[in-house]
Amino acid sequence: MKLELGINCGFAVNKYVEPEEWTRIVGEELGLKHVQFVADQLNPSLPAYYVDTQVERILAASQRYGITIDSVFTGSFTRVNHLMNPDSEARKFWLQWFKNFFLLASRLGAKNGGSHFGILSFASLNDPEKKEYLIQEGIKNWQELSFFVQDLGFDSLIFEPMSVPREMAYSIEDTIDLMDRVNANSGVPMRICLDVGHAPRPDQRDPYLWLERLGAVSPVIHLQQTVLNKSNHWPFIPEYNEIGIIKPDKVLKALEKSGATEALLIFEISHREHMDSDYRIIEDLRASVDYWKPFIESERARS
Repeated sequence: MKLELGINCGFAVNKYVEPEEWTRIVGEELGLKHVQFVADQLNPSLPAYYVDTQVERILAASQRYGITIDSVFTGSFTRVNHLMNPDSEARKFWLQWFKNFFLLASRLGAKNGGSHFGILSFASLNDPEKKEYLIQEGIKNWQELSFFVQDLGFDSLIFEPMSVPREMAYSIEDTIDLMDRVNANSGVPMRICLDVGHAPRPDQRDPYLWLERLGAVSPVIHLQQTVLNKSNHWPFIPEYNEIGIIKPDKVLKALEKSGATEALLIFEISHREHMDSDYRIIEDLRASVDYWKPFIESERARS
């Protein structure tokens, strides 16, 4: 398998906002070359002149530190209903928002991007007719975006299976169904962005089952340390690795079993705003890289 190790920019949001700083951390302190950029770091709804200035700084800093922005994704602040909002005007806004976001992504050099599929309100979830209508709206909107990004040179779109039915794709079967329904009429293919820590429906909480079943259609995989039934987004440090269920060798074996030929393994690690953790972010990220790198290098040598 061709494997690359990288990081989701969520770690930098409101902490390392300067393009010159977060790229330096990724390239120099962590020794990584691959980034999944997040909308929370630069929202495309900001004034065009500001976005232009930030893009220039990001590109210059990325070149300086040898960073490649392979992918873009939404983040914590954009974890909203978006393409499945019950309000039609909101859906129109978010469809254009995604077009603007993917335009921004193409300027940064990304070849894929995405989000969660969409989120249902409780009122929509509990109304079968409304629920199916909004799922159809989500499919239609993603299909439109797939043709839009095809013209931008994207390889694929990606969506992330979530942990509850309301946030969509909380089972393997539902995930495959949504992907197939989009791909019935798409420009670039819709693919998956697996997260090894998401805890979906009770009979499918084994992350290795998801990797084996969907690894071959997941060009990007989020890495976090966690325990069963949780999505803690812990770093891979000794105190968490001792109790955590995410083991690099098992992840790579599950991916191989899936038939995957390549994957971008992206750290998606969060530190709560607390005095005990706010000043050890880089230290913990560096330890996480050091924990995973030998396994990646061993796989490269084997391949």
